[in-house]
Amino acid sequence: MKPFEVAGLPPDDLNSFLSGTHSDPFRILGPHRMGDDLAIRVFRPDAQKIDILVDRQSTIAAKKIHRDGFFQASVPGAAHDLDYHLRLTSWDGSEWVARDPYRYGPIMGEVDLHLFAEGQHWQIYEKFGAHLRTIGGDAGVYFAVWAPNAQRVSVVGDFNGWDGRVYPMRKLLGSGTWELFLPGVREGAHYKFEIRTHSGALLLKSDPFAFFNQHGISTSSLIYNLERYKWRDQAWMEARRAKDWPKSAISIYEVHLGSWRRRAEEGNRSLSYLEFAETLLPYVVEMGYTHLELMPIAEHPFEGSWGYQVTNYYAPTSRFGTPDELRHFIDKCHQAGTGVIMDWVPAHFPKDAHALAEFDGTDLYEHMDPRQGEHQDWGTLIFNYGRNEVRNFLIGNALFWLDKYHIDGLRVDAVASMLYLDYSREPGHSMRSIF
Repeated sequence: MKPFEVAGLPPDDLNSFLSGTHSDPFRILGPHRMGDDLAIRVFRPDAQKIDILVDRQSTIAAKKIHRDGFFQASVPGAAHDLDYHLRLTSWDGSEWVARDPYRYGPIMGEVDLHLFAEGQHWQIYEKFGAHLRTIGGDAGVYFAVWAPNAQRVSVVGDFNGWDGRVYPMRKLLGSGTWELFLPGVREGAHYKFEIRTHSGALLLKSDPFAFFNQHGISTSSLIYNLERYKWRDQAWMEARRAKDWPKSAISIYEVHLGSWRRRAEEGNRSLSYLEFAETLLPYVVEMGYTHLELMPIAEHPFEGSWGYQVTNYYAPTSRFGTPDELRHFIDKCHQAGTGVIMDWVPAHFPKDAHALAEFDGTDLYEHMDPRQGEHQDWGTLIFNYGRNEVRNFLIGNALFWLDKYHIDGLRVDAVASMLYLDYSREPGHSMRSIF
């Protein structure tokens, strides 16, 4: 067999894949019929040897076709749905057994994709991002991300050496959505999406739908299970539903968690979500407030923004603890008869390279025209509300906080800048509103 040629695979496809420009890795990798046999192709640059384990008993050695780590094995007479594992031997001689991510068919449903394209998928956070799932009896994580103008998208993380060549994703045609199920990946793993733009640039982006994310210099997304927490605020939730709020007295205590109180004896650190339940909540109750308003708690890198420059809309900031610890705090508030309102920022987002700005190499979440797409005063970008998927991202986010965190209300920030296209702009630097 000649170099760069694999039986049953067009040379152009293989060369495109090896150069990192192929948008359909499932056409290259995984099981494929070759006459009466089944060819199994694997790309693992970190492996010096790969064996195919059939029923955990018989072993078939895969032949290394290309020096970069492209392997192929032939299983005589096997069906396409063959149950097999990969045994990989690394360059240091260690071995591990894993499922092949490229043996699974498309996962996201057509209805989900259709609703997202229309901008009307109200539980979009159940589909996009990173979700712990069991598929075909295999436990792992399902990843999905919207990047319609990318040439290639890969999942990278501490489970694959952050190598974008190892786990390229499947592009679901017509939707701009990319997906991949990685069996064996567990909660707590750090990950990002490596995006190859059409100009050939490689971008390393945190997950727009991540449930948990680092802040500051480290900006990885983390796998997190949001289905584990057991709420104990049923009485509050039922009473909230029945109460006539327009005729009820409300007194709101607005607070920035990062500066409300600090531990001077411990390096002047902020309190944690768990500590707020023991300190801030009793104070609010004692002072007679009915509601606590949290200034933005979604993840943000810049402390000086007080949370008003959000990079990860579906992740509570990790400065004060985990998502479940925030939910514990909210739960305790409700049990004490105190409602929780959250400042929400759907007007603009910062230009940090790891986040939403030019997400797939194009102005995806933001307007292309700087007269409409950038806040000159704040140095931030403005969401493109004319795009269905962007509206769905934001509306889904509002519903996410109400659903997963039992938030009682949202105070929408910077509404004037959303309504008036000439907001805080000099003449000639804005667009006229059609209304």
